[in-house]
Amino acid sequence: MVEPDAQDLLKIAVEVARRAADTARTMRDQAIHEVDTKSTATDVVTAADRAVERQIIEDLRAYRPGDAFLGEEFGTAEAEGAAVRWIIDPIDGTVNYLYGLPQYAVSIAAESGGEIVAGVVRNAATGAEWTATRGGGAWREGRRLTGSAERVLGQALVGTGFAYLAERRAHQAAVVQGLITHVRDIRRFGSAALDLAAAAEGMLDAYFEKGLGAWDRAAGGLIATEAGLIVSGLSGRPAGPDMVLAAPPALYNELHDRLAALDAAGGP
Repeated sequence: MVEPDAQDLLKIAVEVARRAADTARTMRDQAIHEVDTKSTATDVVTAADRAVERQIIEDLRAYRPGDAFLGEEFGTAEAEGAAVRWIIDPIDGTVNYLYGLPQYAVSIAAESGGEIVAGVVRNAATGAEWTATRGGGAWREGRRLTGSAERVLGQALVGTGFAYLAERRAHQAAVVQGLITHVRDIRRFGSAALDLAAAAEGMLDAYFEKGLGAWDRAAGGLIATEAGLIVSGLSGRPAGPDMVLAAPPALYNELHDRLAALDAAGGP
């Protein structure tokens, strides 16, 4: 089997993500006015998530009919002998989407040979777009990304996020309480994919979060890695549901150790 070319996969992902972002934005503009007629105010978000993911899968299959998929809404669609698995978050930042906050994104990553080899994160509200290929760097609008140059944790702006489960949120709040006096400040924007892209660009100096799904971190994690950040879990573990930490080398060790001391990967 010929190994897929990462740049070819990225080109497909970008084209599909742009169309999906247009659909997400259009659906919100048209359907959000009908929320009051639905059973709950979140119905429109659920419908949009599913519609956008379905469109992404159909578009990707048109380009590459033999591939597999992992999506937030519809789970896994296996394909025997598939050379590529696409990892999809149709609308990352659904609460922002519901409220009209311009921080929601389409995230599409291509996995081949057990590695993420290409990824795109597109802010559906603004059109901002970040891309990366394995070994090919991370980019935004033709500009190569190199992360933050900050070297002092006390001057670092750190992004994070919170789960929906109350018990986990309480643990995460305790971690933030223990960390906030050791950094410049903490930001919570509500989209892990955009947070990772922001860290890659240096708009955040670092980022961490517990509880992310593969679809939340696949494309953004590659973008951050290719920008030169260290992307990992804690205590020698890879990035995963327990923890995703993304930081430039100058900040990584101190931030990692503080998060480990605060048991940021623990709790519910």
